[in-house]
Amino acid sequence: MESVIDQACAAALYAEGDAALDTGASLLAAAPDADDALHRRGEEFVTRAWGRGWLPADLVRFVRLELDERRAVLAATLIAAETARYGELPPRWQAQLDELPGRPPAPRNKPDRFSYASDLLELFRLLLRLPAIEPVGPAPGTAADHLHLHRPPAADEPRMLTRIRALLAKAEATGFPEEAEALTAKAQELMARHSIDEALIAARSHSAGSPGACRIGVEPPYESAKAILLDAVASANRCQAVWNGDLGFSTVVGFEPDLEAVELLFTSLLVQGTAAMTRAEAGQRASGRKRTKTFRQSFLMAYAQRLGSRLADSAERATAEADADTGADPESTTAPTGLLPVLAARDVAVTEATERMFPRTTTTRVRGATDLDGWNHGTEAADRARMGGSGKGHRGRGGGEHGRGGEHGRGGGEIMV
Repeated sequence: MESVIDQACAAALYAEGDAALDTGASLLAAAPDADDALHRRGEEFVTRAWGRGWLPADLVRFVRLELDERRAVLAATLIAAETARYGELPPRWQAQLDELPGRPPAPRNKPDRFSYASDLLELFRLLLRLPAIEPVGPAPGTAADHLHLHRPPAADEPRMLTRIRALLAKAEATGFPEEAEALTAKAQELMARHSIDEALIAARSHSAGSPGACRIGVEPPYESAKAILLDAVASANRCQAVWNGDLGFSTVVGFEPDLEAVELLFTSLLVQGTAAMTRAEAGQRASGRKRTKTFRQSFLMAYAQRLGSRLADSAERATAEADADTGADPESTTAPTGLLPVLAARDVAVTEATERMFPRTTTTRVRGATDLDGWNHGTEAADRARMGGSGKGHRGRGGGEHGRGGEHGRGGGEIMV
């Protein structure tokens, strides 16, 4: 005999509109003994999402974009319960789980049984229709050796990342641009040194390491400008970024130390840029201006493009300096020890990995700036957030083109989608 869970799902999940949800929710509201089974059904939908390439942060972000925060918390509750069954989780998963909303989980059947059941069924409907996306690592319970998409961080990375996070946190908190610049430059220097050292060690030891991938949220508002900023940071750190505007994220492909650098640096620069935009906008409002939306869009577009241009220049400079410092190892006859050949080989590996994951990518041009004051303020903020001379490499070959439209109304950029 068909269970009440099956009846409710059949009524609500395969039809559109609130009437179908109401029918399914009414069935569930009248069956309190089915609550546990209902949550287990939700965990099954979460398991299917992992098989389609989704990660915890992706899933919660998408639910929030498509539905609301309340349903995002429900999704986080299901994710926490589903992932608790695994003895070991893939790299990056635990950090994402630690940041899920809804801790402790929201109580069940609030504000009432019918509303709670309706929320769950609407969430199930969304999870049922999730598209398959490119995997960026193994799903729980899958051997990572078979996917070759993501390797765990090196043993010494946590301490280094803790120091970098502390430097960037101070840069975000200070009200003095010069101090923020010095702190951010020091963080970038640590990133660069670690990346270059690991690249040389891998080459000399014939390491079989391969590029991995991660996804970074690029959410409204002003997602085009944010995607260009992320593309600039990724390219400067020898990675490539592919933006999926419909799902609210970019996939970044690169070697693990560079992926870590991109995540940390993009997050920090976005925080610094948003704070600078808020201060500049307050000044504009004080002078009687009201075009807040166009000012913000233009500000962030200029901020992203100016940083992209300057990151590319400093990265090329830093690579040349590091190559001169590295020199050639006269005792080595089996592997290149000059920095440029090693980095070139890694560039090729990243490009090939990106093309395998995204064989049908295109380059799209995004709309430029329309507010001259916003553009000028954004450019100035980017100058204050400069990275110093400790970049990590050339821009990736598939990334966006930045710094090309400094004239009013011509600040568009190109990114891979």
